[in-house]
Amino acid sequence: MGAGAVGCYYGGMLARAGRSVVLIGRPAHMQAVQRHGLRLQTRSFDERIRLEASCDAATAAGAQLVLLSVKSTDTEAAAEQLRPHLAPDALIITLQNGVDNARRLRTALPNQAVAASVVYVAVEMAGPGHVCHHGRGELLLEPSPASAAAADLLNTAGVPTEISTDVEAALWTKLIINCAYNALSAIARQPYGPLVQQNGVTQVMDDVVSECLAVARAENVVLAEPRIREAVHGLARSMPAQYSSTAQDLMRGRSTEIDHLNGHIVRRGAVHGIPTPANRVLHTLVHLVQHQNMPKPSQD
Repeated sequence: MGAGAVGCYYGGMLARAGRSVVLIGRPAHMQAVQRHGLRLQTRSFDERIRLEASCDAATAAGAQLVLLSVKSTDTEAAAEQLRPHLAPDALIITLQNGVDNARRLRTALPNQAVAASVVYVAVEMAGPGHVCHHGRGELLLEPSPASAAAADLLNTAGVPTEISTDVEAALWTKLIINCAYNALSAIARQPYGPLVQQNGVTQVMDDVVSECLAVARAENVVLAEPRIREAVHGLARSMPAQYSSTAQDLMRGRSTEIDHLNGHIVRRGAVHGIPTPANRVLHTLVHLVQHQNMPKPSQD
C-alpha cells in the first residue's frame, strides 16, 4: 500500500520469489505495471516482473501481509482506506520514515496486528513502473505474533530481515540521519557526497544531530552518541550519489515528509523545553521551497 520506490522494491522482490502480490499506488505507476510489468533494476539483475497493480485499497482484501509505505503524512488516511478490506489476522508492517507510524496505525486500527520496521534501502522510481535499486535492502522488524512468519517470507524472497527488540532505537537512529541529510540535500539539490564537501555543511549536521540526541534522551530513547555520529558521517562515504527522499520529492514537485523528520524534532523539543534552532530552520526552509514549487493561482 503506497507503492512508490520502497513499496515497489519490496513488493517486486516478493513477486519475483513467486508470492502473490498486489501493488497499490499512483495511477501513472500502476498503469505502467499493468501494461508492462514492474521493471526492477538492481545491481545484480534487471527484470520485468508480472504482478497485480491497482489504485484501489479494496484489492488488499484477503492479504495476510500488508506492507505500508505511504508517506507519513498519509498514515491515517491509508488506514481508513484499508480498514474495511483487511483480513482479521493480517499483519501490517510499516516501511515508513519517522518514529511514530506504528503507534498511529495502532490507534487508527486498534484490532489489527501492526509491526514497526526499519528500512535500509536506497531506491528511486526511475520512470513509470520502473524502480531502480542502488544498494542495501535489509529490514529490521519489531516482534509480534506474526513477525517470525513475515521475516521467513521476506528472507526467502532475498530480503534480509531480522527481528529485533531494539527497533525503537534503530528508528531514532534513522530519524537522526534523515534529519541531518534530507533537508540539506533537498535545499541544495545535491547528493550526499558533494553535499558534505560544501563549506559549513558538516557543522550544521553536527548541530542537527546534537538537538536530535537531546530530544531522544528526553523521550527516554537510549542511543550511543559516538555510534550515531559515525553513522551520520559515514553515510556520505557509503552513498555519495544518493539524493535524499525529500530532495527527490521536491524535484518532482511533490509534498515532503519533513514534518515527520526535522518537524518531529521541533515539536517534541517544544514539549520538553529543548531548543531546536537548527532543525527549525531546515524544517522551515523545506516548507518554503515546497510552497514555491506549488502551482501558482491564475492571475486572470
